Amino acid sequence: MSDSVENTGMARFPSLAGKGVFVSGGGSGIGAALVEAFALQGAKVLFVDIADEPSRALVAKLDGKVEFTPRFVAGDLRDLAFVRTRIGEAHAELGRLDILVNNAANDDRHHIADVTPEYWDERMAVNLRHLFFASQAAIPFMEAAGAGVILNFGSISWHLALDQLSLYQTAKAGIEGMTRAMARELGEKNIRVCAIVPGNVQTPRQERWYTPEGEREILDAQCLKARVQPEDVAALALFLASDDARMCTGHEYFVDAGWR
Repeated sequence: MSDSVENTGMARFPSLAGKGVFVSGGGSGIGAALVEAFALQGAKVLFVDIADEPSRALVAKLDGKVEFTPRFVAGDLRDLAFVRTRIGEAHAELGRLDILVNNAANDDRHHIADVTPEYWDERMAVNLRHLFFASQAAIPFMEAAGAGVILNFGSISWHLALDQLSLYQTAKAGIEGMTRAMARELGEKNIRVCAIVPGNVQTPRQERWYTPEGEREILDAQCLKARVQPEDVAALALFLASDDARMCTGHEYFVDAGWR
C-alpha cells in the first residue's frame, strides 16, 4: 500500500481492521471521508450512492492505497427493496457486516407554504426512512455475530432552528429519537447505536449556500474559529465504531466546533 493511517495523522483503531462496513451516501462530502477513513483502518467497506461519477472516482483514488479497495454500488435509497437487498449482499460480499453508517441525506431548502404531501413523503424517504430499514436489515447479521454498531447521522440544523429546512430538521430530530429507541432495544444483543451530529461542515455542497459574510457568521457563532472538515466527522465515527467506544450507545455526539 502507498498510504497508511500513520501518514494521514489519524489515530489507529486495531479493532476496525477487517471489519465489514456499510456506508450510505459515501460518494462525496462527509460520506467520502467516512469511506476513506474506514478503508485506511483496514476495514472492508461497501458504500452506496446515487451519484455515480464521484463515487467511482473515490474508488479509483483508494485503489492500491488500502488493503481492501472499497466497493461501490449505485442506487437510490428511496427504494427500500434496493436497501434490503444491498445490505444482504454487502454481508455476503464482505463476509461480515459489523458496522452500519447511515449517512445519506439531502438538505435542499424549502418553504413551509410550498410543501405538499408528496414532497413531505419524498423528503422523509430521503432523510429518515432508509435509516430505519437499513438498520432493520443489518440487525440479524449483527445479532448472529454477537455484536454490531449502527451510526446514524443527525444534524445541528434542528438544534439551531435554521431557516428553510423544516422537513430536513423534522427528519433529523426523528433520527435522534430513533437512535435512542434502537439503542434500548438492541443493547441486550450487544449492538450499539449512536448518533453523530455534525455542525456546518465545509464541503462543496454546503459552500453553495454561503457568502463570505455567511462564512464569517458561522465562525463567529462557533467556539473554535475554524471550519469543521469532513475528516473531523470521520474521526469521530471511527472512534464510535471501534471497541474503544464499547460503552457508548444511545446518545448524540456533536462535532460542531461549539456552534451555538
